[in-house]
Amino acid sequence: MSGAEEHPPPKANLRKGWTTGTCAAAAARAAYEALLCGTFPLSVSITLPGGARPSFALALEELGEGFARAGIVKDAGDDPDVTHGALVVARVSHGPPGSGVAFRAGEGIGTVTRAGLLLPPGEPAINPVPRLMIKTAILEAARSHDAAGDVIVEISIPGGEDIAKRTLNARLGIVGGLSILGTTGIVVPFSCAAWIDTIHRGIDVARASGLDHVAGSTGSTSETAIKALHGLPDIALIEMGDFAGGMLKYLRTHEIPKVTIAGGFAKMTKLGQGLLDLHSGRGEVDLFWLAARAAEAGADDRFIMRVKTAQSAAEVLGFARAENFDIAAPVAKAAWRTAAKALRGSAILLEIAVFDRDGKLLVRTPFLPVH
Repeated sequence: MSGAEEHPPPKANLRKGWTTGTCAAAAARAAYEALLCGTFPLSVSITLPGGARPSFALALEELGEGFARAGIVKDAGDDPDVTHGALVVARVSHGPPGSGVAFRAGEGIGTVTRAGLLLPPGEPAINPVPRLMIKTAILEAARSHDAAGDVIVEISIPGGEDIAKRTLNARLGIVGGLSILGTTGIVVPFSCAAWIDTIHRGIDVARASGLDHVAGSTGSTSETAIKALHGLPDIALIEMGDFAGGMLKYLRTHEIPKVTIAGGFAKMTKLGQGLLDLHSGRGEVDLFWLAARAAEAGADDRFIMRVKTAQSAAEVLGFARAENFDIAAPVAKAAWRTAAKALRGSAILLEIAVFDRDGKLLVRTPFLPVH
């Protein structure tokens, strides 16, 4: 999963890139052609799921006894992808007649150890679409050279195990390295598709593990706090970030009995306002909305005016605390209503927990059914 800047540049000015799946497929085709012909192509082209046919230069060529290795440097374009610049290597050797394409995890590629992911435990973490892309690339090469296409493809990313420490692979049960990812073959900068996909896979793993409670958090502080509050295992923690909607809408059709949404006061205020994307670039804290909640909770006119003229949600929380006024409670109730609406139709019990910047609990709602 890759991160993103707080205020990414306009998407129209950003350069697209290639997924690890695309690079692996191109490297596999180049290696197979070398295995068949004894020489590597000057460049290699593959067909993406959408029909595009990009070409790639090779950064690594090695021809050995009964195998060939080719490598391509991943270019993620302008996306802040943790695998940008990584060398994606495919080692191809002949397999038994009629075996088709078999996959192996080489250096830096993880192995699936938990149920609930797109692949069963024990399999190399090469996702289904990249596998299909690799098989297609091998088949194209086989047809061009009148070969059977029965091969063993080992994918590796040197240094991938260290890179994987910057992802959530270990929490998902992918150990030993990175996953080979991609559904279109193309990286769209700041699309956040990889993050949302990781949220979904985290929910899938929790469901497959039989957990009855998961917690989505907006950041590391709230995640640490909610883990301690409920004594949750790491597998129950979903790094939701700003994508409350991405988590809640998936949970609506992939239910877990109890769900906690945890976050800081400002993020939960935006959720209370009805926003499901909590990024600062997509919506700000509405101080007049916050003032209205304070009024409903019994604040006097002076306090309400201070809320309306505050510079930030943090400032509101500061003087609310100084005056011993519980501004977090109405925010939590409103956030619960927004989240419950997104979960409508499910049988989930929902809780909202609001923390300050130090991880101190400000308020939590009771677990209540969303229907």
